[in-house]
Amino acid sequence: MKYVCFGYLDVKTWGTYSQTEQNEMIDACFTYDEVLQKSGHWAGGEGLGGPDSTKTLRFRNGKVAVTDGPFAESKEVLGGLLIIEAKDLNQAVELISKHPGVKMGAWEIRPAADLTPMIEESKRRRVAIRPAP
Repeated sequence: MKYVCFGYLDVKTWGTYSQTEQNEMIDACFTYDEVLQKSGHWAGGEGLGGPDSTKTLRFRNGKVAVTDGPFAESKEVLGGLLIIEAKDLNQAVELISKHPGVKMGAWEIRPAADLTPMIEESKRRRVAIRPAP
């Protein structure tokens, strides 16, 4: 089963580390990512740009409103995500708890939802309401 793992960065604490310490922590994360890849648990991952490069969209008063930055101010920012393969949530927790990134901030693990049935049902509804040519 796939699990989406969101890694957060504690910005205040991160800023107290020297460049050498930051590099060592980053290198340790990528080393562990390679372990996940070699063991077949890696299904993907991406780092994210910082809050200063973020746009938040909300639907308000009948239109989309766009604002700069993340949804809420926080001492932790979403730094990236990993998608891993694990037999169950317990194994996913075990795998991520060994990731050096847990020293940088909180991690959130969620089962990836199989949207196939929802997508198929939506297709059936949309076909049913299309006007005949």
